[in-house]
Amino acid sequence: MQNKDYSRLVEKTLSTSTKFTGKVFTCEVREVELSDGSKSFREIVKHNGGACIIPVDKDLNAYMVRQFRSPFEQIMLEVPAGKLEPGEDFLTCAQRELKEETGFVSSNIIDLGVMTCSPGYCSEKIGLFLALDLEYEGEKPDEGELLDIEKIPLKDLIEMVDNNEILDAKTSICILKAARRLLK
Repeated sequence: MQNKDYSRLVEKTLSTSTKFTGKVFTCEVREVELSDGSKSFREIVKHNGGACIIPVDKDLNAYMVRQFRSPFEQIMLEVPAGKLEPGEDFLTCAQRELKEETGFVSSNIIDLGVMTCSPGYCSEKIGLFLALDLEYEGEKPDEGELLDIEKIPLKDLIEMVDNNEILDAKTSICILKAARRLLK
């Protein structure tokens, strides 16, 4: 396959204005120039990113967390996850969240890649991991972090993704990527 020239799709940032700076993200508006010379604006949520990890035991059960998610005002089932601390890499974040939220540590962590959440307006990237060879040491959730841990067979989680019982994108992707590696 020949390399196609996509340069006509590139936008040039002319100016950036920060509208909000919070603990988790910053919002900015960018004025951009398109390759045809026209100008437009982009509203961007700047986010440091995060990591998630699906812990799976020798019997192919995954350990998931259930917690209340305020934007949707509902309890959701997710893989253990959290935001990156300043200077932290994806793997370190995933290991920290695994221990904090489930109490497990793993000597066998597999990198499942990186995803972007909503690239039309948000810079967040999430590192995806699979944890095997689990050893329980006891969970230590962050202050104010209330969650329940549930052990669910990986094959059941695939059905839950297919049936829209799991709506979280990082969780769905993590489940499906882990299942491709573990279920033959």
